[in-house]
Amino acid sequence: LQDCGADCAKFQKSELEYKFNKKALERPYTSKHSWGKTYGEHKRHLEFSHDQYRELKKYAEEVGIFFTASGMDEGVLMFLLLLSSRLGDLLHNTYLFKKRVIKSSRPMVISSGMQSMNTMHQVYRIVKPINPNFCFLQCTSAYPLQPEDVNLRVISAYQSAFPDIPIGYSGHETGIAISVAAVAMGAKVVERHVTLDKTWKGSDHQASLEPSELAELVKAIRTVEKAMGSPVKQLLPCEMACNEKLGKSVVAKVTIPEGAVLTLDMLTVKVGEPKGFPPEAIFDLVGQKVKKNIEEDETITEQAVENHVKKVKC
Repeated sequence: LQDCGADCAKFQKSELEYKFNKKALERPYTSKHSWGKTYGEHKRHLEFSHDQYRELKKYAEEVGIFFTASGMDEGVLMFLLLLSSRLGDLLHNTYLFKKRVIKSSRPMVISSGMQSMNTMHQVYRIVKPINPNFCFLQCTSAYPLQPEDVNLRVISAYQSAFPDIPIGYSGHETGIAISVAAVAMGAKVVERHVTLDKTWKGSDHQASLEPSELAELVKAIRTVEKAMGSPVKQLLPCEMACNEKLGKSVVAKVTIPEGAVLTLDMLTVKVGEPKGFPPEAIFDLVGQKVKKNIEEDETITEQAVENHVKKVKC
């Protein structure tokens, strides 16, 4: 992940008896992705132990990448709070986690998969007074996620509804284009699943990025961040060469004798040599008197106009 340019490695931790009731763990699981006869056996096969999480965190520190894990149930919270010191947990049930997590003042990343806007407003009202250091991620919980179900416009809706917190995107689609678009819409956090091989057993692998794709995504995000730039529209230094070559000026549409008062039908706009009044000054020139003969197709310059017109800035 670090080699790909990612800032944080996030895992997912559950204490199964807290997340599922007994019957849910005992239900048969016959999917081609199953690692056991029951859903409980399947999940126990996949779940990392506390010692393995300690080892993962130690390794993350050694290679220099932030480490965190999604807390999927109340039972795992205290372990994660003690384990993770840098980035908060991804919460799937803020109501149950209120006292232990929100009051910990840890930075929190709150995903909104399977939720409504009404629920997110409730979550905001619960969290904000206690711990303002959190963000929301737009998320649709489908694996893989189809483009028509992504709803990137929710990012804009969150930005309007919750302007004082960062908004991000948690994606489960294939490819990187949609995640890049989320950044262009202002997403401040991007979460994607990562796999070494999409053909491996397990439904999430199809919705994951392989390392080369992750590296491409990070590169594209950094490019978009640079490209967002400034909201101020102005002539930039990098445009000067093009402006000198192709920038337009007001020119005479007809021959204009000395002393004539300019009218709009005397003027047009072309790439002119030398440079003269910019195109946006054409209406300000109307009514001005010229103090010398101007040939047809000649640039209108300040020296040719009796009362210089104040140029409009580009």
